[in-house]
Amino acid sequence: MENRVETREATVLIVDDEPDIADLYSTWLLTAHDVRTAYSGSEALRMTDESVDIVFLDRQMPELSGDDVLDSIADRDIDPAVVMVTAVDPDFDIVEMPFDEYLTKPVSREELLDTVSEMLVRSTYDDRVQEYFAVASKKATLETQKDTLQLEASDEYRTVSERVEELRQTADATAAEIDDFEAVFRQFPGSGLS
Repeated sequence: MENRVETREATVLIVDDEPDIADLYSTWLLTAHDVRTAYSGSEALRMTDESVDIVFLDRQMPELSGDDVLDSIADRDIDPAVVMVTAVDPDFDIVEMPFDEYLTKPVSREELLDTVSEMLVRSTYDDRVQEYFAVASKKATLETQKDTLQLEASDEYRTVSERVEELRQTADATAAEIDDFEAVFRQFPGSGLS
């Protein structure tokens, strides 16, 4: 994807216990964003505060795993977008995990930059639409990693599929309401909408 949406600068936290990978990801993003780098789960938790917009989080780390860091971030009164970036092939356990996107290593510079742009755009939407994107991402991730028989046999996949459909209907209704509002608003002189 070469046509990235131009977005504001973000504060991004890169978390990976492999310093070479963490530093590479940080270098890739430094040209466009404010970047912090953590080499362990505990260091990541110390660096995560309300100013962090996006966390790129490795899943397998010694001592404090990415899954544990993810749970700790979810328990705080902050709401950064969390992107799991890992060599671990996703399994059905991801359905219940509170992340926004899942990238499987190796990850390119373009993927990281595009993901930052996507997370920033998503952050402008209301909570239901953001949840829709997160759940749809989990469903799509599972569909790329599992075969049809595995998907059909999984209660977790069935649950995430039902949730995607439920959220899609809510998002469609919200979009229709916005369209109706804008159509009415256009009738007023000087509305600026055309």
